[in-house]
Parts: sequence; structure tokens; C-alpha cells
Amino acid sequence: MLKSKTFVKKTRSGGIMKIVREHYLRDDIWCGSEVCTECKQEETVLQKDACIESNLCSFAHYLLPDTNIVLSQVSYCPRMAVFFCSRETYIEREQGESANDRNDRAIRISTKWYSDHLNNTPTDKRLKVVLLTNDRGNKEKAEESGLLTYRCKKQDTSVTSVPQDETAVLTSNEITSSKVLFPEHLPLSRIQSGIKSGTFQQGTFRASRDNYLEATVFVHGEGDDSTEVLIQGLQNLNRAVHQDLVAVEILPLDQWVAPSSVVLQDEGPKEDDVTEEEEAELKSGPSGAASRKPTGRVVGIIKRNWRPFCGMLFLSQIKEATRHLFTPADRRIPRIRIETRQAATLAGQRIMVAIDGWPKHSRYPNGHFVRSLGSAGDKETETEVLLLEHDVPHQDFSQAVLSFLPKMPWNITEEDMAVREDLRNLTVCSVDPPGCTDIDDALHCRDLPNGNQEVGVHIADVSHFIRPGNAMDLEAANRGTTVYLTGRRIDMVPELLSSNLCSLRSSVERLAFSCIWEINDKAEIVKTRFTKSVINSKASLTYAEAQMRIDDANMNDDTTKSLRGLNRLAKILKKRRIEKGALTLSSPEVRFHIDSETHDPIDLQTKELKETNSMVEEFMLLANISVAQKIYDEFSECALLRKHPAPPPSNYDILNKAAKSKDMVIHTDSAKALADSLDAAQVDGFPYFNTLLRILATRCMMQAVYFCSGMDSDFHHYGLASPIYTHFTSPIRRYSDIIVHRLLAVAIGADSTYPDLMDKHKQSALCNNLNYRHKMAQYAQRASVAYHTQLFFKSRGILNEEGFILFVRKNAIIVLIPKFGLEGTVFFENKDKPSPKLIFNEEAPSLTVEGHSFNMFDKVKVTISLDASNVQHQKIRMSLVEPVISGVSVAPSEPEVKRAKLDR
Repeated sequence: MLKSKTFVKKTRSGGIMKIVREHYLRDDIWCGSEVCTECKQEETVLQKDACIESNLCSFAHYLLPDTNIVLSQVSYCPRMAVFFCSRETYIEREQGESANDRNDRAIRISTKWYSDHLNNTPTDKRLKVVLLTNDRGNKEKAEESGLLTYRCKKQDTSVTSVPQDETAVLTSNEITSSKVLFPEHLPLSRIQSGIKSGTFQQGTFRASRDNYLEATVFVHGEGDDSTEVLIQGLQNLNRAVHQDLVAVEILPLDQWVAPSSVVLQDEGPKEDDVTEEEEAELKSGPSGAASRKPTGRVVGIIKRNWRPFCGMLFLSQIKEATRHLFTPADRRIPRIRIETRQAATLAGQRIMVAIDGWPKHSRYPNGHFVRSLGSAGDKETETEVLLLEHDVPHQDFSQAVLSFLPKMPWNITEEDMAVREDLRNLTVCSVDPPGCTDIDDALHCRDLPNGNQEVGVHIADVSHFIRPGNAMDLEAANRGTTVYLTGRRIDMVPELLSSNLCSLRSSVERLAFSCIWEINDKAEIVKTRFTKSVINSKASLTYAEAQMRIDDANMNDDTTKSLRGLNRLAKILKKRRIEKGALTLSSPEVRFHIDSETHDPIDLQTKELKETNSMVEEFMLLANISVAQKIYDEFSECALLRKHPAPPPSNYDILNKAAKSKDMVIHTDSAKALADSLDAAQVDGFPYFNTLLRILATRCMMQAVYFCSGMDSDFHHYGLASPIYTHFTSPIRRYSDIIVHRLLAVAIGADSTYPDLMDKHKQSALCNNLNYRHKMAQYAQRASVAYHTQLFFKSRGILNEEGFILFVRKNAIIVLIPKFGLEGTVFFENKDKPSPKLIFNEEAPSLTVEGHSFNMFDKVKVTISLDASNVQHQKIRMSLVEPVISGVSVAPSEPEVKRAKLDR
């Protein structure tokens, strides 16, 4: 049933806008009570013997709170009924009636309807409905209508016992079973007292991507004293969802277990519980005492962190069913049961679904359909899913934001020149990846009369255009960072700034913030100064173009001489950094060549780094360190800095095992010891071994984070072996750098301060958002690479490639293909055929398959193909070709076979 209301509204410009509001009223929302005989409901959620232990209401009853009670007493959870747009309970707002009065009347109508509805049941089964309200007027009108009504405070004090899971949300036909699958969640009061006494710990629930029956809870301690609690098994996970804030109880020491080594995916609907085989797999992990971790169980939820989830609907096999399972794109999120009559339309679509609740007798949470995103597989749709799932703000910039852009044509004024140093005569150039249009930085190097050299790092002066507190500044602060996807860039600031006015393009005058050093022949800093400046870049080069200039002995122009000077000094700076303990790690990165018309990837290659990459990096690091020291010296309480915590010793377990398998020892007691060990780790005839070891070392690292100097005492950057560090060199794409520019400008008297800049608590809150945005941007970028990798292999059939084992699992090996910088999993168990004999040695680690042993870093040959059997989770599938194991390995793909014949 559709009801609509039409009215007109005057716009700001004086025009008239017609507004139509529609309400879709449903007649299929059942009451959900076990005592009801009228509703055509297959499942119920409200018990017939519903009786909260109360001195005020000793009889069986349901509580119906008004809106204000729900908002203010959300931690108080008696039976709760929520009515949506039902035909029986919907009311229009009357003329002259306030919104609050309309809501009060609606809750009275709902209470009366529910009371009348339940009065149609047999006398011995009837329950009463109690309206809870703290509004005196609402209470009086309810009592005049004959409704049983109490104030919340009176009801609250009368309650002697309330299980938290007695809460129920009445949507249409919630899908549950009568069997209780999960323990009760404890009430918040019990949780709080347990945390205070030390019985419980609180932390963030982090579900595993590889094993749906396993998770960890990250428990924050004081300072860097944080621990991870392992949770295993469906009942111990107890309906927690990824990123929820939960309370956990640590189990006795003899019940601690090791993380599971099995890869276990939730492959389909379960009516009640997980299979016995899955539980057995979970419990059959490593048993050594050294492998065991603090283990616990979730006893309650402190705060849900639910959001609308992207995914796909998988239709029920029951004809004309309205209840279906939704599978989220993120494997860490459980499947969600929803009720919809649009299932046939939504099949094959990417959709968004929100969770409503998770009853203790339901295998999966219940939710509802939010909106459709488009057809699965469509590039625009998949990119939208990727951005939504990683919470990347990507809407167009609002008019409020755009209104703060400078009016075009824009030019540098005499007023600008009066307060800046004129460096337009210097031979400045930029060196960036190909296709870069948001050029943040440029450099110069020239000889000084005293024999020393002057080196300058010139950074786009974005803070000149983005002033504190305006709409553009607030939007940039919220976005936090530019996000680089394959073939697409999500800008932090409008394109007029990012690719034009702030970009340090060649042959145009640009405003800059310059860090200039006098450096002697040993690359020692003699003098440092900072200045707002005007520059005119003489060349915008790629890394390859800059490298060719340096290497070409026939080129001796000023730009090339500048590059050679920079390169010579950078090598000395890098050598000195490494001697101090800076780490040289490795991470396989890929570059796609995209078809200009179809925008599909046509080639995939690992990125090749040149000397010029290192040259630019060294001077960016030097600038960041110099600026960090300056802003901390001036503002010790509110400097925005960046630190990299040292990993806990347990992080290095897998690295130590990998080295031990090759009879090597990796020392990890300091960054210097680790760096020296990695440098010495060489295997004759296996040049790629050292790269593999560095890739593994990278996985052991902690995440670098922004922080406010007044809120922390540990400033050290472990990876760079630097006592202090910040980000100054990329203000077009990082908001942290804009704040650092503002601090530096105040420090040298080039700009004025403002309250938020000097407030360490607000700076700390800003850092939290920047850390979150930076992390999500990284995840989004990886997901984009993964999606385009799938597109690349989709049109190539099956390929044969050599790779190396990066990790060994109980039932699989994870293989790295250096040619593509690609990782994939080779499974040795297949549900369609008998499993081979597998023996897993967790200490080595090694996996023996039918007598053949697989160890970390072993060389293998695999077939690579795209497995598109699951539209929701398409993935790269790898199968073992060599070594040849009967019944396990597969034949090489056809092109490989033909080549082998030709070679003969």
C-alpha cells in the first residue's frame, strides 16, 4: 500500500520546488509472538512465557519503549518491539502537531494495536503489553486510552534480572531456529564490573580472512602494552562481528591453543552449527606450548560497529521463498539472512545490506536490503563496491568546497612575492612515476663558492590555498589522503589544485615551501633553512628519463648536472642510514598497462626501481626528518609526527623459521641487527632467496602511525632508524603534510597560528582519523590491484609459471610468482576427490604431501587461472604442476605442452 504527501518549498534562489514524500505501508509484518494464532508466521522471536523478573510486573508481558527511552536507555535491554511502516500502525502527522507529539501518538497506536492483537489469543496464553515512557503528557494520554503505562525509572528499579539477549527487533518474519546456538551475552553492567575487577578484557574483535571459525581480540593496554587474545570456535566467537568492541574472558592456561594452520572458508548455509569435520580441523592445529596464545571467549558486546555491507544475494532453493542468504564481499563478515520479495530482481546484482540483530538461536545475523549498486562484474560497480567497503570518501566535491577555490585565471601577485623568496632562477626539476599530474615535490642541487653544495627540496604550498576551518579544509581533513586505484585517482583536494595550481609542473611559476641545506662533500649538513618561495621548474621527468640523463655522458646541461649531484649525495646518505640500522625491505609491486579504449589491463609487470627512485626518496626522507625536528623544537606539545613501533619478538617467528630452514640465523633484537642479518643472508645458486627473506621481514613489521608529540613519549621510527620523523613532502595527497606545513610556517614566522593547531587533544583525534584513512586507502589500493589482476588473467586462460613457496599451511601452500608479483594458494584438499595423505610440521614449517615435503622458499611450477565459479568471490586459482605428485599435480596448460614438443 502506497501513501504519498505533496508540498511545495521555496529554494534559496527564490524558485519553487515540488516535494513528494512516499510511504510504502506493508501488511506482511507479523507480530512475532509465540502466543499468536492469527499471523502467518513460520518463525517467532517473542516467547510465550516472556516474564522479566520484576516486582512491578509479575505477569508475562512485553515492553514497548518510546523513542526517547530507546535513545537514552540503549544499554537497558528488555524485550523491545520496533514497528516499521506497517499498514495497521502508520499515522499521518496532523496539522499543528509537532514531530515529537506525532511520534508519541504513533507509539500509543502501536501499543494499542499490539494489546488488541494479543487479546485475540486464548485467555490462558494472553500477555500484556507495557508502554514505557518518561514523558508525562504521553503517559497521561496513554492511560486515558486504557494502556498499561510505566515510567522507565520505575520499571528499571523494579527489574531484578534481565538477560541481555531478551531483546528482539520485530521485522517481518525473522529467521531463527528454536535451538539455542550461542551463549547469552552478559548485560553491560556485568561487563563493566568484570572489566573493572579484571575478570574480563575489552578489545576490538578482528575476524580472520582465512578461517571463519577464528578471530583475535586486540586488547589495548597502557602505552605500548597491548595483547591479542585468540578466539576459536563458533560458540566462543559468540556472534561478534569484525570491528565490534567486545568483552572477552581469558580461558585457563590449559585451554590455550595455537592459531589454526588450516585455511577454512564458510562455503555455504548451515542450518544450525558448523560441521564436526570443521571443528576437528580447527582443533587439530599445533599443540606445542611455545605456539599457544592467550585464548578466550566473547562474553558480551560493548559496542557494535555495524555498517551497510556490500555483497550479493544467493537465492533460497525453496520455491517462492522470501528469506535468502546475503554473502558479504568481505570474507570477515558473516552471511546475513534477509527477507525480500525482490530476490529475482536482485540476483546477479551487487547490493548493500544492513544487519538488524543476531539472536542467540540463529546461525547467521538477520538484516535488511538497503540498495542495489549495479550488475556484478561491471567495472564501475566493482569499483564502487571497493570504495564503499574500504570507507573511501569518493563523492564529488560539494559547491561549498568548490567555492573556496581561487578564481581563474590565477596568478602570483606582488603581495605573494613580497613575503616569499624568489627561487625562479634555480635549476629545479621534478622526478616522478610516468603519468603523474599531482607533482608535490621538486629538487635542485648547485655548487657553492666555498666548495660545498646547496640542495633544495621544494614542496607544493597547498596550505596557501587551503585555509584552516573552511569547507575545503574540513573536507580534506575528513578524506585524509588521495587514494590511488588502478586507472583511477580519488583526490583529497579538488583537481584545480591537485593537477594544476599546486602541481609543480615544468615551465610555470608555482608557490612552494622550500627546505634548503648547505651540504659538504661527505653529505654532512652544514646549515638548514626553511622558506616560503616561488619556483619555476625546468623539467618534469620520469624516473627512467632522469636515470638516462645521469647515465648519458654526452648530456651536461644544468638539469643533468643537478641530477648527478643529487644522485651522488643520495648514495652517501643512504649508505649512512643503512649503517645506522635503517631497514631495506621488499614488497612485490606491480604495474598495469591499461588499454586506452576498453580500460582493461593488457600487461602486468613488477615495478622496476632505478637509482633515481632512491635518489628522490633519500632527499624526501631528509626533508621530513629536518622538518620534524624543527616543528618539535618549536611546538613540543602539538607537533604532528610519525613513528614506526618496533615489532614484538613474536612477530619474527615465521622469519626465524624460514631462515632456520636454510641453516641461517636472523638476529632481531634491534633494527641494526636485523638489517645486518638480512644483508648477510645469501644462498649460493639462489639469488632470489634474499628478496624472499626481505618480503617476509616486511610482513613482520608494525604499521607506522601519526601521533601528536604531546600525547606520546616514544618518537622512534624503527624502519628508518630515525629518532624523529614526520610527513612534509606530499601535501597535495596527504592532509598530515598540510598540518605540518602550517606548524612550520608558524615556526618561521610565515603564517599565524589558530586554536586547533595548538590543541594536542584535537591534533591527536585528527591523527586517529588520518591513520584510519591511510590504512583503508592502502587496503583499497591492494583490492584494486587484485581486481585488475583477475581481469588480466580472465582473458588469458591457463598460464604456467614458476614461483616460490612463501607460506606453508596445514592443507595448502601459498606461492609467490615473481614475474607478476602475485600470490596464490595451492590447496591439497578437494571436496570432489579423495584427499592425499598430508603431514604438517608446524615447527619447520613444512607440509608433506604423499611423501613429498614442501618447505618455505621451495621452487615450484604452477598453473594460474581465474576461478569465476563464485561470482561474489572470484579468485586466482593455482594448481601444482611440478614437482609431479601422482594424484595431486596437474598437467601443464596446452601452450606449455606445445612448446615442450617444439623444443624436442
